[in-house]
Amino acid sequence: MSATHRPAPAVDPALQGVLDDLHVNLSPTVRPEDLDAVRAGGLTPPLQDILRNRSVRSEDRRIPGPDGAPDVLLSILRSDRQTPPGPGIVFFHVSGNIFGDRFTGIAPIVDYVEQLGAVVVTVEYRLAPEHPAPAALDDAYAALTWTSKHAGELGFDTAKLLVAGISAGGGLAAAVTLRARDEGLPVIAGSLLLSAGLDERNDTTSSHQIDGIALWDRTSNDTGWDLLLGDRRGTDDVPAHVSPSRTADVGGLPPTYIDVGSVDTFRDEDVAYASAIWAAGGDAELHVWPGGYHLFELLAPHAPVSIRAREARLAWIRQLLSR
Repeated sequence: MSATHRPAPAVDPALQGVLDDLHVNLSPTVRPEDLDAVRAGGLTPPLQDILRNRSVRSEDRRIPGPDGAPDVLLSILRSDRQTPPGPGIVFFHVSGNIFGDRFTGIAPIVDYVEQLGAVVVTVEYRLAPEHPAPAALDDAYAALTWTSKHAGELGFDTAKLLVAGISAGGGLAAAVTLRARDEGLPVIAGSLLLSAGLDERNDTTSSHQIDGIALWDRTSNDTGWDLLLGDRRGTDDVPAHVSPSRTADVGGLPPTYIDVGSVDTFRDEDVAYASAIWAAGGDAELHVWPGGYHLFELLAPHAPVSIRAREARLAWIRQLLSR
């Protein structure tokens, strides 16, 4: 049976109701003509709802952008109870490369301010099609290097700098990790790649299985990559690290945590990336959550599989920081 005709794994029954409700107003398929509707927001809760009744404060900051580019807007999330300094986490939001803002999908990362004493820096990177690649990567790297240089001011331990991203933001987290390795700075202690979009070729078995179903299907993924790369997509002109899976050498990376659902377009590219890190002698932990569709943890946070996903990730971070 060809990849284009293989059935997808079943959705976890505890996640199915949320998906059914989403499909009332949100198609699994996003095409270029749907861009305005997708940008209308509402996929994840606003920051004020996430921070309600929590000891976490947010501060906006504009920092110098890449050469010749606008400043980059950041939000810094921290608690007044950070003693001694904990980790710093630079976060890249859910976007499909084309929508969202620095708070889209941030809820599980905010937890680390209280659980780990972390300082979270979340990045408003430029989006396609108005800003094609490598604009987002350049913004992300500028934010990462600025955060590292200002660890003392921000109040985190410079030896405990992590990057994290979800969906296309996970792809950015992988990309800045590769770029930091190649340029020698900053030193990253660990990378968290969550339901990460890593491969613009979009030609895995899972990408063919998740077509017209679940969330952010194969056609949606084509839309995001087409708007980001245009005619460069699928050629040798894709900018370095923008499609991390195309990077031939993934040796020398920091410990990497990768998780994804079994009913996610990105499943197989995430598994392949973990395998490439292992093949290069690196340190990666991989979780494929049965029955999880794209962004299941964000959209159904109280489902048992979502709780298990958060617990496993927190345990990995705690172990990493204890080294």
